[in-house]
Amino acid sequence: MEKKKVLVGMSGGVDSSVAAYLLKEQGYDVIGATLHMWQEIEGESRCCGVDAIEDARRVADMLEIPFYVLNFKNEFKKKVVDYFFEDYKNGRTPNPCIQCNRYVKWEALYQRAKELGAEYIATGHYARIAKHPETGRFCIEMSAAAAKDQTYVLYNLTQEQLEHTLMPCGEYTKEEIRAIAEKIGLRVADKPDSMEICFIPDNDYVSFIERNYKYKPKEGNFVDMSGNVLGKHKGIINYTVGQRKGLGIAFGKPMYVNRILPEKNQVVLGSNDDLFEREVYAENINFVAWESIEGEKRAKAKIRYAHKAADCTVSLTDGGLLKCTFDQSQRAATPGQALVVYDENGLVLCGGTIIKPKN
Repeated sequence: MEKKKVLVGMSGGVDSSVAAYLLKEQGYDVIGATLHMWQEIEGESRCCGVDAIEDARRVADMLEIPFYVLNFKNEFKKKVVDYFFEDYKNGRTPNPCIQCNRYVKWEALYQRAKELGAEYIATGHYARIAKHPETGRFCIEMSAAAAKDQTYVLYNLTQEQLEHTLMPCGEYTKEEIRAIAEKIGLRVADKPDSMEICFIPDNDYVSFIERNYKYKPKEGNFVDMSGNVLGKHKGIINYTVGQRKGLGIAFGKPMYVNRILPEKNQVVLGSNDDLFEREVYAENINFVAWESIEGEKRAKAKIRYAHKAADCTVSLTDGGLLKCTFDQSQRAATPGQALVVYDENGLVLCGGTIIKPKN
């Protein structure tokens, strides 16, 4: 019987390296591939940089699997970096990992996998692929490693992508993955996780935007919740909802970014209490375990990666937005971030991009 072929996206880190090892142990015909996505990245922790490629190549050699370096610079620039810039320019706070997963790590990689005769792609993400017991649709399930769970950034995958995806690390904790790497002698066993945005290693996204897009932020007004002018801001790309530090002006009391109004070039400031709200809306909905929403449904939802899923009721508005009404008010729902809806068992039901409906 011919082995099923899988193309593993190898970042050079411990998770994807162990994923390749586990799949080979499970009897798959494994091919390794590193995605070369951004020309400026250097340093050992960058998940798509030059050093990462060499780390991945050494792991592939040790595992005795074929290895390719795939040039996805154009896809990454168009689908991730340009999107990142446009979101900030329009007063939102983007999550580039979600875009990268859907359009580069899955869409482009799966297309390349098919060209190589592979039935599956695989990654080192901490999540599991499951089938919903009621709808029969493919969905994403929270991993065994609760602290490392990555389902939030995977909600945007399609049914076809999920059907042809393997995530072997989802059954393990991070400590178990590192132990496996050490046991088989991988030199990346103790390699630290990459936490920053991979194409902005110094995390100075404002300078990155100014440098790469020749964009000069325009000064505008800080205003209070009633629209009264409080002072001048340095350009809306410098701010995100919930921010308190770095406003560049003293108010005599703590003030937080409550809303960003790009059409007026205004940054609205308020108290911490003003940041709490029960209703959150999202657009560009991707249905995962659910095909749609009829009426109101009870669920849990997250409004950011590190947010603990909170009890809520979800529905669709007449305009096709995802409406999430939390049982308890949540802090700083940020336009551009994702609203991801789960069932009580940790299965992803649907998700979308948070917006602030116009009043």
